[in-house]
Amino acid sequence: MAWQLHYTSARSGPTGRAGFQFVAETPGLPDGTRAAVTPYLSYRPPPDAPLSPGDAELDLFPVSLLYDEVDGRPLLLRCRYLGRDYSGRYGNFFAHAVVAEPEELEGLRPAELWQAAHWTPLPAPGPDLDPLEELTPGSALDPEALAGWLASAGPGDPYARLALLVDAVAGVLLRGHGRVVLVADDVEAIARWIAVVSYSLPVAAAARLTFVTYTADPDGAAQRLVGTTPAVWAGAQNHASHASAFDLRDGVPDGGSSRFARTVARCWRARDFGGLDALAELAPPDDPAREGAAALLALCRGDASVTPEEQGAAAELLARRGTAVPAWVWRDLAPGVPAMGLDLALAVHGRARAAGAADLAGRCARRVGALVSERLTAASRLTEVAEAAEVAERAGVPADPGEVTAAAARCVRRGLAEPEAALAGRPAGLRDALLDGIVAGLAGSGDRAAALTAGTCDLLYEHAGRLRAAPEVAVAVLASVGRRHPGRRVAVTGEMLRLDGGGADIGDALRGLWATPPSASACLDLLDACGSAPPPPALAELPSRTFARLASTGGDGLTDPATLRLAERVRELMPDGRAGRDAALVQAYGTAITAGPPRAARALESLADAGGATGLLAREAFADAARRLSLRPPGFRAELLAAAPAPVRARLAERWTGELPGRVRAGRAPLRGGEVERRNELVEVVLRLRGHGAAEPSLEAWARAAARRWLAARQLDSHLARRPELRAELRALLAEGAP
Repeated sequence: MAWQLHYTSARSGPTGRAGFQFVAETPGLPDGTRAAVTPYLSYRPPPDAPLSPGDAELDLFPVSLLYDEVDGRPLLLRCRYLGRDYSGRYGNFFAHAVVAEPEELEGLRPAELWQAAHWTPLPAPGPDLDPLEELTPGSALDPEALAGWLASAGPGDPYARLALLVDAVAGVLLRGHGRVVLVADDVEAIARWIAVVSYSLPVAAAARLTFVTYTADPDGAAQRLVGTTPAVWAGAQNHASHASAFDLRDGVPDGGSSRFARTVARCWRARDFGGLDALAELAPPDDPAREGAAALLALCRGDASVTPEEQGAAAELLARRGTAVPAWVWRDLAPGVPAMGLDLALAVHGRARAAGAADLAGRCARRVGALVSERLTAASRLTEVAEAAEVAERAGVPADPGEVTAAAARCVRRGLAEPEAALAGRPAGLRDALLDGIVAGLAGSGDRAAALTAGTCDLLYEHAGRLRAAPEVAVAVLASVGRRHPGRRVAVTGEMLRLDGGGADIGDALRGLWATPPSASACLDLLDACGSAPPPPALAELPSRTFARLASTGGDGLTDPATLRLAERVRELMPDGRAGRDAALVQAYGTAITAGPPRAARALESLADAGGATGLLAREAFADAARRLSLRPPGFRAELLAAAPAPVRARLAERWTGELPGRVRAGRAPLRGGEVERRNELVEVVLRLRGHGAAEPSLEAWARAAARRWLAARQLDSHLARRPELRAELRALLAEGAP
């Protein structure tokens, strides 16, 4: 129910006092209601109204219908000027207030009560008023009647005025403060405009639109929509505070209106009240997404003029509303699909699919595919290609990989930029298509070298398999990675060997990559990467260079197990070339320093007669083997010399005597302890060799010269004290050289 209150100036009210007071009310009025309503009880005539109006003139004074809220309840207050009061003084007015529970206005817009039957022109004769069981709207402001009136509500285009007014009201509701002022000579026109605006809003939004049809103080009014007269407005002091003021006597103000407001105006023009309801169902005017609601409704009706910005608002609305979007949208939106941009088509596709609108989702999927193709064609940067394609991927309508590859290739030919950003985080299928495009673009680029920065090469190397379609690109990328990352050289070489060539100079790249000989282990890995076939010429020389480097550093590397495994592998793959001969030489070296005298002698013979092998390797290997063998016991060395051919015996003798300190070779004294021992053992080797029935003239000549000195003879005699046969051999040696 709703409670009523009457307020006017009376000689004697319910309390017995005179003056303005509540003279009647509904019994049971909630506590505090009178105090809450009191601030709204005022009426001041317009300044141009008659000061002493007669009864016939009173009907010309504007009626004020106010709608607001007090203590959480709707307040409807109608004020009319009465002229003189009980004392004969002018200034009296009658206020009829209705305070209702919120549910009493459910489904109603307060403006509908402008001429409701419950309003009375004069105060009740008694203090008690009946409660209002139902608030019944008047018939003057129903939508059909208003639509007929609005068509000729000049001056100017009433629908353009309405659009501007709707935007102004929406702005006030959205901000939650401010007011819109309507200025007119006729309060009836103001009431009609307020009603038109109210019907343009959802019921809930209309409930928030407080208004007053007439006030003499528009600057002080607390309502959102305020009516006043030209005379009042002319005297208002703060026009600057009313950015949204509409003088209904003038033409339409300049300025554009939003699609939402224009849609409202078109619905009124066409008397399309269903369209107003549909718009209200999508978004109220105080919702920032109202533009999206209007755009969505336009698309539902096949309007292709929706701008990209408006479509963006529609997409945002769909994202916010989710499954709460009315079902009729999915039914009616199909005609608008051809006009949709990519973002909106994606949004509709996702929401329609979730809502089970398969036909609409399918239409949007096809639209997305067409728009993505357009974007791919127009893309100028690789990231644009990636972003466009990923949009389609996320929507479940992936772009054609061939299109993505072709678009990426076009962009790369213009200049490769941001490949990391373009590839980062992309789904595998899309990433592969982009990579294929990058590689194809680089293959056709005139400035490939500038594009292949270190970072780009490292990035592409992570997907080396996709480089094989463009060998010239692959070689450049692999060479760059191998040069900068030595640990990857073997893997890089393996990738190069898997290329088909295609004009790429792989040989030069491999030679540059392996300018520094690898270790034996790396070289072995490299040969394993070649498989069972012999390596290409650019790699066939590497084992020889590796062996030579190992030999030149003292020979220790030649005895490493990895070196011996490398030699074995080289002989399997390349038995007849230089590398094979060098490998055989390395194996002979290993035998020479580890086998017994007969085998060691044969191995030394191979080292000495290394025809076709690398000369440096052969020399260094023989020299190092001789050095190592010089440390063996005299008996071993003598047997070795006896088993060796004369030329090998002569070379060994030369190496062994050449390695002796200068004093030992020249026979000068005194010698240090270690030098004496080395001399004595080498002389013993000579003597033992004679016992084997063999001799090396140069070595015997040196031994004879060394043993003739007095001190040396004494030392040798002591060294051979336990071997009388060697003493005898020494005497024989010395005798052979006597004059």
